[in-house]
Amino acid sequence: MPATRGEKFAGLTVALVTPFRNGDIDFAGIGKLVDWHVEQGTDCVSPVGTTGEAPTLDHDEHERVIAAVVESAAGRIKVMAGTGSNSTREATRLTRFAKKVGADGVLLVGPYYNKPTQEGYYRHFAAIAEAVDIPIVLYNIPGRTGSNILPETIARIAQCPTVVAVKEATGSLDQASQIAALCDLTLLSGDDSLTLPLLSIGGRGVVSVVGNIVPRDMKALVSAFDAGKFDEALRWHRKLFPLCRDMLGVATNPIPLKTAMKLLGRDTGDLRLPMCPLDAASEERVRQTLVQYGLLR
Repeated sequence: MPATRGEKFAGLTVALVTPFRNGDIDFAGIGKLVDWHVEQGTDCVSPVGTTGEAPTLDHDEHERVIAAVVESAAGRIKVMAGTGSNSTREATRLTRFAKKVGADGVLLVGPYYNKPTQEGYYRHFAAIAEAVDIPIVLYNIPGRTGSNILPETIARIAQCPTVVAVKEATGSLDQASQIAALCDLTLLSGDDSLTLPLLSIGGRGVVSVVGNIVPRDMKALVSAFDAGKFDEALRWHRKLFPLCRDMLGVATNPIPLKTAMKLLGRDTGDLRLPMCPLDAASEERVRQTLVQYGLLR
């Protein structure tokens, strides 16, 4: 497979939850999560992104979570810190902070709500790349941001030497294929259920939600594909698919995920408004998914 620019972020990155307890960030819980991922063999963790409920954190909390994850990682696992914002100045400030505390790279979501033009997208990412010398992973998720960063724009942004990868979460294999054809960025799946299809068109890994629960299984899928064991990769895909579907299909991420982690004794399951707990029927659906996967009796 041809080399891509962001090889250091190939494999399994887990989009880390932010544990809360009684309304406050559970920093001890963060340390336990990082230790667990080191034990599980996760390649990289990505705190304070979508799954980490970043929009509910104030600026100080956002920085403290990044610092806590980097400190807990202590070089044992890579850290791709979420530093995106719909303000270029704020995203630059967070990115500078991530570099200062020792993150291995940053995950920059496309500016949300204000829906930039394609030129605005380019200027946003180019300004951050010029201001801070740290590996940048673009994050394109139109379902959250309200607009799409087009492949031609991503290829233009890729001319910035510190932009090394893209987390592709449009759900479109056509778009992902165009990106792969236009530039040498490392292509990472932003949808767990599409990891195998994305690998088949040149992807190199995944930024995973269900990796919070079954990181070894998600990594096994990617590793099997990389080793040319395509039948094995397909078996993992078929096993993981119901879990991927229900962790994202029952309600907005990370509500089902935190519910699952609570049921598995892995987290308190606390959320911050406007995120709120599942109703009883939806929680039972998550429970049954875990039972069927073999994680619960």
